Amino acid sequence: MSTRAIPFRRPVAFPLALLVGLLTLTVASNALACPFCSAVSQTLRQEMEMMDAVVIAESIPGQDRDPDTGVVKLKVTRVLKGEEHVQAGKPVEAVYYGNVTDGRKFMLSGVDPPDMQWSCLPISDRSEKYLAQVIVLPDDAVARLAFFRDYLEDEETMLARDAYDEFAIAPYQAVRQLEDQMDRQRLVEWIKEPEMPADRKRLYLTMLGVCGSEQDLPMLESMLRSEQKSTRSGLDALIACYLTLAGEDGLELVDELFLANKKSPYADTYAAIMAIRFHGTEGEAIPRSALLPSLHLVLDRTDLADLVIPDLARWGDWSQIDRLVQLFASADEDNNWVRVPVVNYLRACPLPEAEAALKKLEQIDPDSVRRANTFFAAPVQSSSPGPNSSSSLSRPPEAAVGLVGAGRPVGPLAANQPLAASQARRLAPLAKAPVAAATGVNPGRLLTVTGMAAASLMITAWLILSGGATAQD
Repeated sequence: MSTRAIPFRRPVAFPLALLVGLLTLTVASNALACPFCSAVSQTLRQEMEMMDAVVIAESIPGQDRDPDTGVVKLKVTRVLKGEEHVQAGKPVEAVYYGNVTDGRKFMLSGVDPPDMQWSCLPISDRSEKYLAQVIVLPDDAVARLAFFRDYLEDEETMLARDAYDEFAIAPYQAVRQLEDQMDRQRLVEWIKEPEMPADRKRLYLTMLGVCGSEQDLPMLESMLRSEQKSTRSGLDALIACYLTLAGEDGLELVDELFLANKKSPYADTYAAIMAIRFHGTEGEAIPRSALLPSLHLVLDRTDLADLVIPDLARWGDWSQIDRLVQLFASADEDNNWVRVPVVNYLRACPLPEAEAALKKLEQIDPDSVRRANTFFAAPVQSSSPGPNSSSSLSRPPEAAVGLVGAGRPVGPLAANQPLAASQARRLAPLAKAPVAAATGVNPGRLLTVTGMAAASLMITAWLILSGGATAQD
């Protein structure tokens, strides 16, 4: 019996460095980003950081693109990164199927030296200057934002989008530190713009919450009361901005319009819950003790109560045991998804009353109690909210948050049940809504988890395919 190597054809080298960079980037991006923003794509800075080389190149007169392969020969005019791999003045080949006119400029991003594989992005002279500045920006989030701030509504779409994405992935604390460098009047003008996309409006409202003042409250209240859809776009950020500037006094209006108002549409109510959740975890304008009564109002709306029960548990509010027991007992087929969150709330509660209540619920519906115990690990008990603002209260570990609902609607999916008809009806208006409003999950974190999983799988596959295999005769 002998051992021999099985012939194995090594695949085309995959940019492993790129995958490792992606994995590192997704882990790093798990920091608390802009609370109401979703990055459209990877930023140019992120892309350049992950590349082995980044150059500016231009088309060579008389060099036509191969119509079959798309390969075009370009001349490197400027090296932004990777001087050890490529030099200015040298020709390189890249694949580009667009229009290649004489002298057209491109940003080329290369991986896998020495046989560099180039991706190709057409740019203007102004874009070249932008890229040259971006690649030398300091490793400081506030300093970077100060640079990108000037490009938020740039005339070049690519630059405006990239600047927005940089703000969307930036830590919220970094955005706050930019307060003295924000142009409040310009933010107000952008927010008032009827055609402003909702994602960008969310960012500008978040920024106005940082640099605005009480003089902005009449405008914000008017927007909250408006029935024009365009005026109230980005409602979660609009409510959060209003509360930041109004403080506790602003809760009365939010309660009236969205939380106590049973005619308020699901999407609007959920936007208000997102804003309350933001202030209870990242904001400092309103103490949690003042926010909790607003969440209690949602418990009166039996079809929506499951949205806030995880927040009560995470914030250590154990004042609602009797109310939740009654909610559990009175639940019917139209809102029975509320039962599992109630059970998890009681499992997390350290009070002896909770244990007695659980026994009562088990007699009413043993299946729901069993599902909660089966699909959710024992929740980590949270401390009771203190009298001070949320800044003095530690944010619970992500694992603990996940065990009590992860801040998202905890409904029939968590209970391993089909989607109830009423639940489907209330979710229908969100079919085209932003991810943040529809799911309650920070889209940056959702992207992080997805990116990490994809990168891990790709790296594993590459390692398997790149190696050899041995077998015995």
